[in-house]
Amino acid sequence: MSLLARITLGVLVFDAVALAAVELLYLPLRVGTVPFPITVPLAAVSTPWLVRSAAELGGPSVVAAAPLVVWALVLVVLGIGGPGGDVLLAPDWRSALLLCGGMFPAAVMLGRALARSGAAGPCGDTE
Repeated sequence: MSLLARITLGVLVFDAVALAAVELLYLPLRVGTVPFPITVPLAAVSTPWLVRSAAELGGPSVVAAAPLVVWALVLVVLGIGGPGGDVLLAPDWRSALLLCGGMFPAAVMLGRALARSGAAGPCGDTE
């Protein structure tokens, strides 16, 4: 990987950290008395975009997965052991929507990127 690709990957990973924190903090947003989890569509759009952008950098397959892994780790770490010991990732439908809304489209994008690159399967074959 070139130096520019490494710097770009660092920026994409930083974006994943920032997006996970923002999406988690705005998850309990309400409009009046109605829950309004606007961060779920944000996660559904931004996380696959980060994965696709990382996959376009080339290099090993772990490069494409880095933004998704970092996003999920930050979400879980901040959500369970948040600032001041607060639990920001409450066991409710909004948290499930955020996790599924961010991980599922990004996992699909990661699968497409790995299939496109011809990465080895679990048994080492490149079918």
